[in-house]
Amino acid sequence: MKKSNKLQPVLIAVLVVAGLAGFAWSLRSDIVPGNAGGASGPLSQVAMAGKTAYDANCTSCHGANGAGSDKGPSFIHAVCNPGHHPDAAFARAAQQGVRQHHWRFGDMPAQLQVSAQQLETIVRYVRELQEFNGIRYEQHTM
Repeated sequence: MKKSNKLQPVLIAVLVVAGLAGFAWSLRSDIVPGNAGGASGPLSQVAMAGKTAYDANCTSCHGANGAGSDKGPSFIHAVCNPGHHPDAAFARAAQQGVRQHHWRFGDMPAQLQVSAQQLETIVRYVRELQEFNGIRYEQHTM
């Protein structure tokens, strides 16, 4: 006679719930895979130059790899996707400053020390970081 295992259905249920919880956790837009900061992958040459400019001008507020800090928001968030904040919006924010709107950190002052060429490379770096972290274009609707 075969012995029935009463724990088998419980074990299956636990594994299913754990798997679903892990999947739901991975979909949270404020969680970045890999580490506490934005995970980074291989970068294009332009993005490598952007990383250098970003590290020199943006990290103190926006954190290493765009992960944010107590002074500025993360760029590794769905609200920063190109459909909601196009490349020109990032450049304009750095050139002219921007009023607080999606964050609690106050207004961002203009970053006049950053050249237009550096801004182009910084935006490319941020976009590649976003892509690596699963942030893709989403059409903005209001």
